Amino acid sequence: MIKRLRKMLDHMQPSFLPGGKLERYHALFEMVDTLFFSPPDTTRGPPHVRDAVDLKRVMILVVFAAVPCVLVGLWNTGFQAHTAMAAMGIESVDGWRGSVLSLLFAGNDPGSLYDNFIFGLSYFLPIYIVTMAAGGFWEILFSGVRNHEINEGFFVTSLLYALILPATIPLWQVAIGISFGVVIGKEVFGGTGKNFLNPALVGRAFLYFAYPAQISGDAVWTAVDGFSGATALGISAIDGMAGVMDSGLTWTAAFLGQMQGSIGETSAAACLAGAALLVYTGVASWRIMVGVFAGLIIPALLTGSIDSDNPMVGMPWHWHVVLGGFAFGAIFMATDPVSAAATETGKWIYGLLIGCMTFVIRVINPAFPEGIMLAILFGNIFAPVIDYFVIQANVRRRAKRNA
Repeated sequence: MIKRLRKMLDHMQPSFLPGGKLERYHALFEMVDTLFFSPPDTTRGPPHVRDAVDLKRVMILVVFAAVPCVLVGLWNTGFQAHTAMAAMGIESVDGWRGSVLSLLFAGNDPGSLYDNFIFGLSYFLPIYIVTMAAGGFWEILFSGVRNHEINEGFFVTSLLYALILPATIPLWQVAIGISFGVVIGKEVFGGTGKNFLNPALVGRAFLYFAYPAQISGDAVWTAVDGFSGATALGISAIDGMAGVMDSGLTWTAAFLGQMQGSIGETSAAACLAGAALLVYTGVASWRIMVGVFAGLIIPALLTGSIDSDNPMVGMPWHWHVVLGGFAFGAIFMATDPVSAAATETGKWIYGLLIGCMTFVIRVINPAFPEGIMLAILFGNIFAPVIDYFVIQANVRRRAKRNA
């Protein structure tokens, strides 16, 4: 079967090469070919110029690493909804997605793993399908116009983008956000390997500022109409740790991901499981991860004992690292090999910068209690500058040694 498919593709290939009658569709042919077989080409540019592993294998490993976040996110979406439904005394959710749920299963038990998982899947799947359709359209369009291959990096971008959205976001906003992220965040700079910003975060940031009511606030995190429940960071920005404790959230529940938030970024435990795979395979830099965590923990330790009217000042470091999407951002977003720093020393500086900026945004400006998203984009902008000065310092050091 595999040999027949390979022979058929080899027979069709000349028609799609330059000079062939179907050369304008070479990008589509290449996408299908590399979906089943390893590409024979040698890539000489970023993002994996320093590794012999092809981009397809790198992206597959990132997807595997994100699987724990997906599974916990689907369960938590259903758990939060069913818990809210039980508290409100209702038996079903409104809207077309609620109708789909009633066809898939009849239970809404917060203690049922199956009910919670299927509920979460029914909200995540439409978001992911719209993301793939809208973002894939732009990928294919730009690849066709430029006659470039369709890059596998979008599979990771689409998954990460879908995981950092709330379950209740309107699907038309999902399409607009990924379109902005792919076109403005990547394609206008030349495509994968040439963008200096993380496309998934660019799309998320656009939605955050363009449609704040659907991406932030108190009522968007749980897929139940009429239910209002703020995230733990949103509560702490107003009432501090006392408000978090009054909400009934424990540190263990926050670490496992059993709290309000975007679909796939609530579980620090799932993120750490993914980090283990990424570090073991060498796909992501442990220096950046450690730097981001250290950049948040150090200032939190230094300011934790300060007497202040700011409710965020007193948050302990171990709460900082499990709330919001900090762990997800530090492990999956900050380590993007295209937009992150490339030098070994630069990775430490880059990670520390992101962690410190997260702390500053969370504590000094509680209007943006999340912080990690904006901090990573800030780090992306400075990554080339950091690498430049690190390289220049190395050049000067070698010049003095050889003088």
